[in-house]
Amino acid sequence: MSAPTAILNADLHCHSQVSDGTLTPEQLAARAAANGVELWALTDHDEVGGLHRARDAAAVAGLNYLTGAEISVTFAGITVHIVGLGFDIDDRALHEGLRRTRGGREERARDMAAGLAQVGIQGAFEGALQYVGNPELISRTHFARHLVATGVCADTSEVFRRFLTEGKPGFVPFKWATLRDAVRWIVDAGGMAVIAHPGRYAFTPTEEYALFTEFIAHGGQGVEVVTGSHTTADYVKYAEMAKEFDLYASRGSDFHSPDESHTDLGALPFLPGQLKPVWEVLEGRILRPH
Repeated sequence: MSAPTAILNADLHCHSQVSDGTLTPEQLAARAAANGVELWALTDHDEVGGLHRARDAAAVAGLNYLTGAEISVTFAGITVHIVGLGFDIDDRALHEGLRRTRGGREERARDMAAGLAQVGIQGAFEGALQYVGNPELISRTHFARHLVATGVCADTSEVFRRFLTEGKPGFVPFKWATLRDAVRWIVDAGGMAVIAHPGRYAFTPTEEYALFTEFIAHGGQGVEVVTGSHTTADYVKYAEMAKEFDLYASRGSDFHSPDESHTDLGALPFLPGQLKPVWEVLEGRILRPH
C-alpha cells in the first residue's frame, strides 16, 4: 500500500444475509471488487458466521481482506455499535460473547410484533422471518422490509420513522453487551475496536466525550470517520476527534442492500488527510489473495 496511505479505497463496514443485509458474502465480495475496493471487511451484526465464506470469496475476487464484526452495545441508555477488525476468526471468547449478545433477539422481535398488532398490523413476526437469513439475528430491518413488501409503508425509512423508533408502536429497547465487554472481546482476539458511525448517536457533547474516553480506557483504538450515514460536516468533526483522542481512522459504507443503502460499496470519499488509517496498524492481519 503506497503512500499516502489515507488514499485507499477501503470498505471496512458492510452486512450480508448472515445478519441484516440482502446479499451473500460471496456477492458482496464480488460487488466490492467490481467497485474498485482495495481492502474489504464483512462486519455482520453480532455474528462471525459468514467470515470464512467472506475470506474465501475475497481471495477469489482478488481482494485484500480483514476479518470483521459489528457488536451491539448499550451505553448511556443508547445502542452504540463497535466494529471489530482483524481479530482471530476462531477466538472462543469472542464467539461466546457474540452468542450471548444475540440471545434475546427473538423475544424482542415477538414483543415488537405485539406492539405492531396493537395498531392493526397483524402477523409481523412471521412476515419478518421471511427476510431473515439467520433467525438468531432477526432485527428491526427485517420488520421494515416486511412492512414495505406488504404496502404498509413506501420504504424502510418510513417504517422506522412511523413504527420502529423510540416512542413508536413497534419499538422495543434491548440491553446489549457492555462497552467494556465488546472492546475486550475484540482486543483479546487480536483485533482493533472501532466506534462505528459516531454521528448517528443522539449523545450530548458530554455523553459523547464519555463514550470516547471510556472506549479508549477499555483498549479501543479506532473511530469511523467516513461512513455511509455521515455528512460532510461529520467527516470534519470526527476527523478532528480522531486527532484529539489519538485514534486511528476507519472508512466503511455500512452497505446493506442495493435497494436500500444510500452509499454503495467503495463509493465513499477518501479519509481526510493527516489521519492515521486503521489499516496501517492492521497491516499484519490483512489476508491477501495468492
